[in-house]
Amino acid sequence: MKQIPISYIARNLWVRRVTTLLTAGGMALVVFVFATVLMMSEGIRATLVATGQVDNVLVLRKGAGAEINSGIDRGQAAIIESLPGIATNGNGLRLLSKEPVVLNNLPKRSNGKPSNVTVRGTSALALELRPQVQLKQGRMFRPGSSEIIAGQAIASGFRGAGLGETLHFAQRDWLVVGIFDSGKTGFDSEIWGDSEQMMAAFRRNAYSTIVFRLADQSAFDHLKSAIEADQRLQIEAKPEIQFYAEQSEALATFIRILGLSLSVIFSIGAVVGAMITMFAAVAQRVGEIGTLRALGFRRTAVLLAFLLESLLLSLVGGLIGLFAASWMQTVDISTTNFQTFSELAFQFKLTPEIALKTLLFSLFMGFVGGFIPSWQAARMKIVDCLRAS
Repeated sequence: MKQIPISYIARNLWVRRVTTLLTAGGMALVVFVFATVLMMSEGIRATLVATGQVDNVLVLRKGAGAEINSGIDRGQAAIIESLPGIATNGNGLRLLSKEPVVLNNLPKRSNGKPSNVTVRGTSALALELRPQVQLKQGRMFRPGSSEIIAGQAIASGFRGAGLGETLHFAQRDWLVVGIFDSGKTGFDSEIWGDSEQMMAAFRRNAYSTIVFRLADQSAFDHLKSAIEADQRLQIEAKPEIQFYAEQSEALATFIRILGLSLSVIFSIGAVVGAMITMFAAVAQRVGEIGTLRALGFRRTAVLLAFLLESLLLSLVGGLIGLFAASWMQTVDISTTNFQTFSELAFQFKLTPEIALKTLLFSLFMGFVGGFIPSWQAARMKIVDCLRAS
């Protein structure tokens, strides 16, 4: 069966370039929304997953869905601290941090409106447990003092959180002595201070979580079994990376479902636009269709030619929309994490998988919008086409 050359099909799009660009522009807008939603969901997931370390274990109360809902008393903390298999640093200190985690309202720099910020009590060992966290300005807080260090997203986004500034919360003034960068992870949206000072200021008698480094990562299952078997410990242990991956699920899933629902609604308009464009192309080229059929091209060849024209049109729109969406990676954005109800800063993230899904979605719109007009063109009779021309 003779096939109509692709160059001929592409030339028809160029001849109608104004209509082509307008239709492709409509598709590009839908594709932009579709890609941006997937990039936002992936950005949230990547930010929180990267927050955890593969050889760190996070311990929290059984049934607690987040750190702020957890509670581990001092007696339980002492038992956990004495467990075998915890790694030590060069000074012989166990790499373990007992951390209260609370939410605090701070005003944003942009509009003064308050938003929840995670405040974490920790120790000097925190930087050894989280090697992705690096002090960029200032210094580490002194143990036993009302000094704090702030993640760079907090320092830039909230009043009083910059280097040398003072924050007032928990009936105290806290001096910001350092700004840290955690490499675009969730810690960038936190404030850290001395654990015992945070406990006293917020009048807490229990830690929220305990984080420690395993001396041997393969010993996790044995350690977890020992914790679960101890009736004094109504707690559960998880790899830190698993915990933060679970924290991302609710928000990422909500954004994905909402965004995809909007994309489907918008895509109906794009499909209708493509269908109108292709129906117009068929109406303008009745004589051309008759000539092609008279030259020996079968109905299937005509159908495939018009369908491929619609797919090329959608591909152009898809590439334009994907290109526009790729620039969203330069944008820093923040939202509220459903698990913790605190501010979370993240970036849009474009992956090869998202790019592939976006282009397939665009081609699907082109197929749906172009099939009926292509079928109509293929069903035309030679005599009727030549008479109409």
